[in-house]
Amino acid sequence: MKTYLPKVNLDQRKWHVIDAEGAVLGRLAAQVADILRGKNKPVYTPHLDAGDFVVVINAEKVVVTGKKETGKLFMTYSGWKGGEKFTSVAQIRARHPEKLITHAVRGMVPKNRLGRVLMTKLKVYKGNQHPHAAQQPAPLKAAT
Repeated sequence: MKTYLPKVNLDQRKWHVIDAEGAVLGRLAAQVADILRGKNKPVYTPHLDAGDFVVVINAEKVVVTGKKETGKLFMTYSGWKGGEKFTSVAQIRARHPEKLITHAVRGMVPKNRLGRVLMTKLKVYKGNQHPHAAQQPAPLKAAT
């Protein structure tokens, strides 16, 4: 028995726009990761890129549950002694709200070359304006 390999037609990739206003961060990231991988299509294959493009708008209005706004900390390390920096979700939201969604989605895609290709199809913007109107993205309801 041979393994079925679908022909992934790159011209038929769709564009989706998701409004993140009021959406819970983890649920939104899971939905976006599934669309990027192509898990919502019948031609899904784990090792192929069959997904669509996703544009997320209103990134600053995404919701985190519980006490994560102040209690969840992201650490970066410079490599030097005492070089740890801790940043809360509220601080990241104030400076770069796009990074909250990007970081959450990156954790839900494969950690290899395929994952890096998938992340290039994710576009995240604060505010409700985006420069991808020419691609005619279809609106998609965010998971609540």
